[in-house]
Amino acid sequence: ESDLNLTQIAMSLGLENVEYEPEQFPGLVYRVEEPKVVLLLFGSGKVVCTGAKEENEIEQAVIKVKKELQKVGLI
Repeated sequence: ESDLNLTQIAMSLGLENVEYEPEQFPGLVYRVEEPKVVLLLFGSGKVVCTGAKEENEIEQAVIKVKKELQKVGLI
């Protein structure tokens, strides 16, 4: 667990897949296209995954977003 800068993450992941309105909801909503799941990222570093049909889809989605954030130096 570590603190995440959700504003920077929202900009780096691309606005087409991200919803981030901290005045309305404290988490960043990231819609992953493949596998088709939604990740909620919180500033605390916690992640909630919804919409997965199988457990391996959760792992795939988390690995995907982790790689994307590592690529731009945010984690």
